[in-house]
Amino acid sequence: MATKEPPEIARTAVEIGTNKADLRWDKVLVGSFLAGAYIAFGGLVAITVSAGLDPKVWGGLPTLFTGATFTLGLVLVLIAGSHLLTGNMLLVPISAMRGRLSLGDVLRNFSLVLIGNVLGALFVAYFLAVQTGVIGHVGSDAGTSGAMTYERLASIALSKGVHENDWQIFLRAVGCNWLVCLAVWIAMAADSVSGKILGIFFPIMAFVAMGFDHVVANMFFLPAAIFAGVPGIGWDDTLRNWLFAFLGNLVGAVVFVASSYWYMYLKDEPSEHLLRRDARG
Repeated sequence: MATKEPPEIARTAVEIGTNKADLRWDKVLVGSFLAGAYIAFGGLVAITVSAGLDPKVWGGLPTLFTGATFTLGLVLVLIAGSHLLTGNMLLVPISAMRGRLSLGDVLRNFSLVLIGNVLGALFVAYFLAVQTGVIGHVGSDAGTSGAMTYERLASIALSKGVHENDWQIFLRAVGCNWLVCLAVWIAMAADSVSGKILGIFFPIMAFVAMGFDHVVANMFFLPAAIFAGVPGIGWDDTLRNWLFAFLGNLVGAVVFVASSYWYMYLKDEPSEHLLRRDARG
């Protein structure tokens, strides 16, 4: 199995980020909708698999099962092809650091991807999680699959939307996207599908198992809880979580991955705009 060395990964990241930012706006929106839906699929299967597992009996295993199955989301994003905000927080800024993109390019891409991710996650949350009955609702018969998935979703959503304070959300989001972007980085090292999936698995499983906050995943969990009628959580809680998760994810990606690897492998190379100017004479 062929693999890239870290300097090659850094150059690949720049090319991918530049291509993403150069796409036409409608293509970005469609790809972003898909990515939001894919992450929501990962969240939905994670809830389904871990529902009904009492921590008093199973200990920490439910969080392991949740993390292992949630990896489906990023596998679909990277292998099938789409645009995920948290991954773009690595790829687009590192391209800008190389002089390939402007700040305006970065902000345009983030804005379009954010809109598409929200729409995709909400679509799955409402139509495929709640309206299908996969996630139960208030009053679901005890012991049924609907009741168990409802209770599992309620536990996750209340933890993230109500019990975590702003500082905790921010810090958990920093750790989350540090690991998510490392999963993206490692996946870029592999040329085979199997190698990419293996590279994605462990960092994603780890961040979910530790309860870190991923802004796009929370675009599924929190609205799904509202749609399912979980008491005690509202759109104000949801928007607060999204804000601090976004900020933490941005810091985790830009500071700890994009800037770090740019500094190690790309900083001392001539920037792209200088290379183009030299080529023109």
